[in-house]
Amino acid sequence: MIEDGATDHGSVTTVRRIGATIRRPAGEWTPAVHALLRHLEAVGFSRAPRALGTDGTDEVLSMLFGEPAFTPWPEALRSARGVAELGRWLREYHDAVRTFRPPSDAYWQGQEEAWQPGMVIRHGDLGPWNSIWDGGQLIGFIDWDFAAPGHAIDDLAQLAWYSVPLRPVEQQRRASITGSSTLRARLHALCAAYGEQPVAVIEALDALQSREAARIERLGRQGTEPWAAFLARGDAAEMLAEQRWIHSESQALLGTGRQ
Repeated sequence: MIEDGATDHGSVTTVRRIGATIRRPAGEWTPAVHALLRHLEAVGFSRAPRALGTDGTDEVLSMLFGEPAFTPWPEALRSARGVAELGRWLREYHDAVRTFRPPSDAYWQGQEEAWQPGMVIRHGDLGPWNSIWDGGQLIGFIDWDFAAPGHAIDDLAQLAWYSVPLRPVEQQRRASITGSSTLRARLHALCAAYGEQPVAVIEALDALQSREAARIERLGRQGTEPWAAFLARGDAAEMLAEQRWIHSESQALLGTGRQ
């Protein structure tokens, strides 16, 4: 948790805590994100920050009290129960956001598709580092700057990618989670809690990884931040390596091959 009055220099933006609020630089996308957060508040979805307006060049958000799931992950997230809690949170979010209609002039950071009926506004950055935990309880997700129109299953695929995690062994070791049987159990727990079939999630993730790697290459080479920074640190190449790893492990992850 950020201490009161402290500044956290994250990988994308700088965050300051003042009392029970979070201040971070506003962008062109801030009005759209705040409209989304106000909708969530209006429909009673409580596990996301509240939009409290702006203060000079900063947006002001309510603080979710707890600890982000940095490495090493909290004990709750290392269990199937914890990953299932993530799936339930995402189902609740998607149920809440389906009635949201973006403003006609909405601008979303890194938007790839125009919103149309049948889409949702995806969170867009569903890594454990943005999940906030209090003991064994998931409080919610922060950092909505990459929210944008998309398909609900892509949010679930991204959540599986980073929280199962469906990543090479080195990343899994940092989370103390290894072995195809453990990963399979976590993937199936996440999907069951959300209400989707694991095979559909794996297929969606394959397409998502291809799109995300291509976007980093395209926007990064144009010098557009934060994708230029992502390209420089090798994110596109890492994503494609992870995609190949999933291809090689898909039968074990889905439980369709020999054990």
